[in-house]
Amino acid sequence: MTLQDLIAFAGRNLMMSLALAGITVALVVTEVMRLMQGWKTLKPAQLTGLINHDNALVIDLRPINDFQAGHIAGSRNVQMSQFDAENKQLSGAKSLPVVLVCKTGQTAGGAAARLAKAGFEKVYVLDGGIGGWLGADLPLVKGR
Repeated sequence: MTLQDLIAFAGRNLMMSLALAGITVALVVTEVMRLMQGWKTLKPAQLTGLINHDNALVIDLRPINDFQAGHIAGSRNVQMSQFDAENKQLSGAKSLPVVLVCKTGQTAGGAAARLAKAGFEKVYVLDGGIGGWLGADLPLVKGR
């Protein structure tokens, strides 16, 4: 297939060619934005490694009732409505891995972006949130 054949094909199939170009641009833009966001997502198994080997600070952003019903061992509860990058529980943690956990992994991204902007070096969001943790058959502890 020559370049002329490709151009002729695109001309005969204009809508399909435009759709392909649009999807390609959307994928590239999405990937660039993900790389520049300043934080990463972690799978539950990766989080256990960070907790066990890198002294990760796990912040659970769910409401206190949800936190008390079950949370990752060693995590601290800071409700999303009270979350601030200058929170006293986060002081001194700018060089530590900080992992944010919410219910589904969807709302922690905003808090992660604030931490990254405030100069935290290793910011992560648990992929799937507590639901992802439970889906990986990992335990929760109850109470405070």
